[in-house]
Amino acid sequence: MNNIKTLGELKASGYQPKSIKQELRDNLIQKIQKKQTIFKGVLGFDDTVIPDVERALLSRHNMLFLGLRGQAKTRIARMLTQLLDEYIPIVAGSELNDDPLQPLSRYAVDVIAEHGDDTPIEWVHRDTRYVEKLATPDVSVADLIGDVDPIKAATLKLPYSDERVIHFGLVPRAHRSIFVINELPDLQARIQVSLFNILQEGDIQIRGFKLRLPLDIQFVFTANPEDYTNRGSIITPLKDRIESQILTHYPRTIEIARKITVQEAKLDKAQQKRVQVPDVLEILLEMLSFEARQSEYIDEKSGVSARLSISGYENLVSTAERRALLNKEKKTTARVTDFWGVIPAITGKVELVYEGEQEGSYAVATNLLSKACKKMLLNHFPDPDKLKRGRERDIYGTIRAWFSGGNTIEIENDSSDKDYRAALDKVAGLRKLVSSTLDVEGDELYTYMELVLHGLAECDIINKDLVSSTFTFKDLLANMLDDNDIFGEFDN
Repeated sequence: MNNIKTLGELKASGYQPKSIKQELRDNLIQKIQKKQTIFKGVLGFDDTVIPDVERALLSRHNMLFLGLRGQAKTRIARMLTQLLDEYIPIVAGSELNDDPLQPLSRYAVDVIAEHGDDTPIEWVHRDTRYVEKLATPDVSVADLIGDVDPIKAATLKLPYSDERVIHFGLVPRAHRSIFVINELPDLQARIQVSLFNILQEGDIQIRGFKLRLPLDIQFVFTANPEDYTNRGSIITPLKDRIESQILTHYPRTIEIARKITVQEAKLDKAQQKRVQVPDVLEILLEMLSFEARQSEYIDEKSGVSARLSISGYENLVSTAERRALLNKEKKTTARVTDFWGVIPAITGKVELVYEGEQEGSYAVATNLLSKACKKMLLNHFPDPDKLKRGRERDIYGTIRAWFSGGNTIEIENDSSDKDYRAALDKVAGLRKLVSSTLDVEGDELYTYMELVLHGLAECDIINKDLVSSTFTFKDLLANMLDDNDIFGEFDN
């Protein structure tokens, strides 16, 4: 079909014009009937967002994706191009993607009138039929709709009242395309006004010229629901003309969140070969995000993007990789201590409330990690608090006794795998606790052994200190006595 070069050939081929909404609908129906995956890589929305999108497309609706940041709103919008025909014909040289059988612009009408069936035809690929604009307060009507171009008027020797002197903006140029406006509430109200008449009637007005341009556009808007109060709002007439409002959400399970993170993380092949990340640490990383979304220190209205876990995963791998390079190790396994390399990925991804600002972003991040470590311990091992009350046999007794005897261990962030294992093996009862509770071995066994120490520290069974990139674990009472000695020195 895309070998056709003239209007006459196009007519002879039996080509029939089709609106973009009908095009999306027809192709969606085919994919649904063939049970093809439409939004590949979009996880966790199979029973919620994706059915809503499909219903909106079948209804030929414009859409508003409403959700917090990092909820794949723009990603879904960009993937809609897969539902377009691979190629469509346009009048060669047209600014507005004019359909040769339904010309819209003055240029296309004049060319067809002059050349008739010899009018040259071009073919446009679906990937180019996508226009995206980030709404900012400085966006003008000229940017979106267009303006009179005095240079064009002078060059063509035309009056300003002639349609041909208009320089069209992004919206008219998106004719027969998908047009996406991200963060819609950030647009000034008067700019939003210029959009709703296009949605309803296809009219655009530029400097007093009212043009009847029946633009054929699939509009997709995105917005954060809290933007209605924080920065702006979607004006009622515009919102009324957006037929389908679709609510997005964060992953609802740890398992889905893990799949998204692993899928989206950008890792070098050398990193993948050198560093292994145990399942338990992937889960721990996702727990960080879940904890952040529930934290009293983080603004829940702002949200915690999935990018936190993605960036954190990349940092986790890079931290382990750097450690292996320093120790000249060809392979290594990520550790809980490597999560201190993840903290920079957390501090830049969360918006703190007043109490969080008082604590500081670093303290909030370490607090999230502490809570996640404690939850991971309780997910795999008995609750030490219950054991302290004598409700069950204390499986931590040997470990407690070892630390009570004045023993300590130190784990350096950059220690070699050999030194790391040797330090953990020093703790009496630790290996037996893990191996008797879980079916793990090798590097994964040591990962759980370290997790137990961090978890017990968060349960106030032992003490944990971080000094100069070294974690020191020791008896909790001994640490209290050390503090008393310090105060005693001051008293003297």
